Amino acid sequence: MYVFHGDDALLVQEASDMVRQKALTQGYTDRHVFSVFGAHFDWSEILASAGSQSLFSDKQILEIRIASGKPGKEGSVALQTLAESSAQSDGVLTMVYLPRADKIMKNSAWFMALESAGVSVPIEPVSRHELPNWIAQRLAQQGQRVPSGEMGQRALKFFADRVEGNLLAAHQEIQKLGLLYPQGELSFDQIETAVLDVARYDVFKLTQAILQGQPLRVQRMMDGLEAEGVAAVLTHFTLAEEIRSLRRVKESMQQGKSVGLALKENRIWGEREALYDRVLPFIRMNHLNVLMRDAHVVDGVIKGLKSPLWPEDPWQALNRLAQRMGSVCKGN
Repeated sequence: MYVFHGDDALLVQEASDMVRQKALTQGYTDRHVFSVFGAHFDWSEILASAGSQSLFSDKQILEIRIASGKPGKEGSVALQTLAESSAQSDGVLTMVYLPRADKIMKNSAWFMALESAGVSVPIEPVSRHELPNWIAQRLAQQGQRVPSGEMGQRALKFFADRVEGNLLAAHQEIQKLGLLYPQGELSFDQIETAVLDVARYDVFKLTQAILQGQPLRVQRMMDGLEAEGVAAVLTHFTLAEEIRSLRRVKESMQQGKSVGLALKENRIWGEREALYDRVLPFIRMNHLNVLMRDAHVVDGVIKGLKSPLWPEDPWQALNRLAQRMGSVCKGN
């Protein structure tokens, strides 16, 4: 059992990915994800799933996401039951996701039971003071670095100022630099251009057509991007990030936040704000979860992995993903 508690989605995701990848090598191939919303959530399905391990079934990962950090009375009992049962079963790996734990949460019976039964993983935020070094370390992981001395510090400060308070945005921009430029030293001009000027890449306009539910336009843009030699990995990156963005906003709304606040917190502004405002009412979370699984499949196709029912050609797979996204945004 692992209990992740923290407010930064990127760091929580990366920490849980490490556990999940290790578990996969040990035979945990079956995965069930539950999102708990409200005090009247039905915990029986979670308990049934945790107890469904048999001699001949695959080991399973049971993920429980409690965005509010308040499981309710029934949930408190269920979590304590899961904590007790986890000690007797090596066929079920339970991963619980919580917001940053305050004093009340830490002193609750259910939280203490979870901590006693497994590994508690507090996810600490990256402060503004630490952010430039964090960016430099992430660049180094992909073989890139800023110039030494004052110019490099200036570049890191500029980068940090642009993404302060949003590690996910910082992560996305760092990945983009890895896609746009080779390994080695990055100039200040390269960083400034990449971080500021995203509109000049038509691939970023593709999501506008998707959000507007325009399948023919999406098809033309996909054909044009392929013909112009745009990297398939950059196109996939853009589509996957749009799906994640929609999910984050939808999750905020399910937590009781207004559409306006959810969009503001996730830095959705301008034309994208109007597009999101139009499509959010009829997009369901389960549709977005399916799209995320599709995006994962397409990522494998781009890397040369075959998948049943999906084209082997990367651009054909990308087009199918883009059309499915457009269909969801159109309410189909």
